Amino acid sequence: MGLSFEEAGDLLDVLAEPFPEALFDGLNGGVNLLEELRSDPEFPVGEMYILGEYCDDLLGRYINLYYGSFAALAEKEGWTEKDWAEELRQTLSHELTHHMEARGGLHALDDKDAAELSAWRAEYGASE
Repeated sequence: MGLSFEEAGDLLDVLAEPFPEALFDGLNGGVNLLEELRSDPEFPVGEMYILGEYCDDLLGRYINLYYGSFAALAEKEGWTEKDWAEELRQTLSHELTHHMEARGGLHALDDKDAAELSAWRAEYGASE
């Protein structure tokens, strides 16, 4: 089942409501759903998508979620609306964890992500 960009945005708003407000403190750029598809260039085309990212740069602290990446996976894997909701919620939760760890000077999730990417690179023969 495909969701339009607007439908995915509405769903994301609903999914974000139950999260404690404190998790959003310091996210001065908010949570942004962007239309673009983000493929990881180190992997074969269509094998690795970037669903979201936590950003802490000159523009502030914010989370970008990439609708195009979600839509590509949804089409590839035949997602239902329940799958869309779970993937959006899980990705938002993941990126909020990056935000909270960054605020606390921690990096456990960064380390875990790096280890997983390294394993996937080895599996696909991608460069480090």
